[in-house]
Order: sequence, then structure tokens, then C-alpha cells
Amino acid sequence: MAEMEDLALNLGDLDLTSDDLTLDTVSIHIQENLEDALVQEALKTGVDLRQYSKQVEMELQQIEHVSIKDYIQQSQNIASLHNQIIACDAILERMGLMLGGFQSDLSSISSEIQSLQEMSLAMNIKLKNRQTVRSELSELVDELIIPNTMISVILDVPVTEQQFVEQLQELNNKINYVKEQAFRDTQACGDVQETLHKLKIKAVAKVREFILQKIYSFRKPMTNYQIPQNALLKYRFFYQFLLGNERSVAQEVQDEYVETMSKVYSSYFKSYTSRLMKVQYEEVAEKDDLMGIEDTAKKGFFSKPALRNKNTVFTVGNRAAIIGPTELEGPIIVPHTAQRSDVRYPFESLFRSQHYALLDNSCREFLFLSDFFLVSGMAAQDLFNTVMGRTLSMFLKHIDSYVSDCYDSIAIFLCIHIVLRFKGIAQKRDIPAIDK
Repeated sequence: MAEMEDLALNLGDLDLTSDDLTLDTVSIHIQENLEDALVQEALKTGVDLRQYSKQVEMELQQIEHVSIKDYIQQSQNIASLHNQIIACDAILERMGLMLGGFQSDLSSISSEIQSLQEMSLAMNIKLKNRQTVRSELSELVDELIIPNTMISVILDVPVTEQQFVEQLQELNNKINYVKEQAFRDTQACGDVQETLHKLKIKAVAKVREFILQKIYSFRKPMTNYQIPQNALLKYRFFYQFLLGNERSVAQEVQDEYVETMSKVYSSYFKSYTSRLMKVQYEEVAEKDDLMGIEDTAKKGFFSKPALRNKNTVFTVGNRAAIIGPTELEGPIIVPHTAQRSDVRYPFESLFRSQHYALLDNSCREFLFLSDFFLVSGMAAQDLFNTVMGRTLSMFLKHIDSYVSDCYDSIAIFLCIHIVLRFKGIAQKRDIPAIDK
């Protein structure tokens, strides 16, 4: 109780006993206290303020005593809480130190990661560069290496074998590749140039011999020249190889073919035309069969000739059927068969057979020249004219000779239409070789 008596009661702004207060201050405090809600409520109810003040002071002392007692009861918990707070502060301090260390480590790791990223980028660039170099080097090595299989096939295998054709194509690729690399001053090409050159010489010799033998086979008497031509077309790459690697040999092969086929066609059509004219009708229109002729002996342009039967001379009959689709592209006349059967034909039938054979052979020859000798346009036309020049000249000479002494106007008229129709057929086949 002595302790409680020593405790001073602090009334705050309501304390009027302070020595520090002046009269003005007291007046102000009184005014403020009078405005307080509790004081106004007490004044309204008529309570004695002194008694009320003592009552309030007693209540405050009781509350203070309760608070002190409660504090004393909770002092152990407060001490424990204080110790826990101190421990937490220590833990938090250590965690702060650890986080500071982590932050420093993370900063170092971030720098290391950035350095690793830069190294990875540099390594990636190096890898790509090496892959590119490896790819080019691999291609270079593959193209420059000459396998033993290629050497043995080029040297020993016949040219007609598929294996030889495949290795010849591979050899051609290697030769072209080495030429390209030699142009770029690639030193590695020097190691294989000599071997490739020897293989090329051997391949050129074998291919040349094979093509020339096929060309010489055209000189044998035969009717169908399409068979050896198809055999050459099967190996058209041989001429392409010669053209790309040995132009002089390619020119030799072309000249030999042109010379051979020029003679073959000329001889064939000359013989065929001669034998064909032997199966013509014996009775043909002559000078005396015309209604008006120039007679130099009688000094007059018109004279009346001796009349004879002209039914077979100027009768059209079924002669116009020759320009129909059935007969126009029908089989050609075989002279020896017609002679054995004693069959005769008017001139327009012989003309149709002769020119249909020319049309078929010319179309086939033009396509062969374009395909095998790798020519087109005017180059193909010029090469065709070189091959068929003799034959076409013989045709023109024969027609000129026949027409100059021909008085069968119906035959001439039908021949003109045959030429027009054959020209249309050639255009449909897209062969301009014999348009003229």
C-alpha cells in the first residue's frame, strides 16, 4: 500500500494543482474542461464535480492496480517474449548475413552465366563454321576420290553394260568437278587429274569405237533403219560425253554419221524411185493426146491430131481417192511385189508412195538428229539438210525431169494436193525439216 501511496495520480489536462499553470492557462483549461462531454453531462445532471473527481480518481487507481497486478502476473511471459524477440533478432541478423552472401554469390553467378552464354555463342559459331567446312571438304573429297570400281569398269566392262553407263556418268561428273576446282586453284585437284585424264582417254576410245560400229551397221542393206537408230538413242549419253570432253572425236562421229546416212538415203531412194517407175501404167497421156499442140512442122500452134481412145488417159474415175485419208497414209508400194503380181499404178500413186516414204524417213531422221546430236532450231535444220541433201536433190531432179515431159494434167494436179496434205501432216508432227 505504501507503494501505491507513492504513485502520483496524473490527471492530465484536468490537474489544476500544478505550479506551472498561470491564471490565463487555468482559464483556458477550465474552458476546455467545461467543453468536455463528460463534464457537460455531469453539469446537466447536477453532480458535484469534486465528488465526481474523487470517484474518477478512485476508479483510475483501481484500474492502475489491476493493470499492475496483471503486468506482474504476465511478467514471466513478457520476459520469455523478450528473450524470443532477442533470439529472432539474432536469427534475422544471421539470415540477413546469409541473404547478403547469397546476393553476392548470385551476382557472381550471373556474371559467370553471361560469360558462359558468350562462350556458348562463340562455340556455336565455330561449330557452324566447322560444319560448313566439313560439308564442303566432304563434297570435295567425295568428288576427288576415284574408286577402284570406276577404274575397273571403265577399263574392262563392255560399253553396252548398264554398269559402264553409270560409271561413265560418274566419271563425267568428276571431270567437270575437277575442271571447276582447278579454275579455283584447288591444289588437291592435281593429285587426280592424271588418273582422270587416262580414264577419259580410255572411255573416249571405247565410246568412239562403239558408236562408229553402230554407224557402219547402217551401210548394210536393210529396209528399216529405225532399229540401229533406236540402239544409238539408248546410248545418247555417249555422244554427250564425247561432246563435253573430246569435241574433235564428237565431230568425227557426227561427220561419219552424216556421210554414211547421206549415201544410204540417196542410194535407197534412188533405187526405190527407179524400181517404182517400172510399175507405172504403160498407157499415159502423150503430146498427141492433147486437143491443141504446137506443131512446128505445120507452122501453126493448133492442129487437129489423129483421134484415138482417150478413156484411160483423161478419165478421173477413182484416181481422186489417192488424196483420201485411207490411201494417203496407206502402206507404200513394194515394187518387186507389184511386178510379180503384174499390178500397175498411175503416176500419182507412185508419187504418193515415194513421198510418203520420204516423209516418214525425214520425220524420224530429224527427231533422231535433234535427240542424239543435241541440236535444235536452225542447227538441227542445217544438220538435216546435210544428211538428206543428196536425196532431196534427187527428188527435185526426178520431179523436174518427169514434169517437163508429162502431159497427164490430172496426175500433176493430184500430186500437188498430195504435197499439200503431206505438208500438213509434217506440221502436225511438228517437223519443219521438209517444209520447203
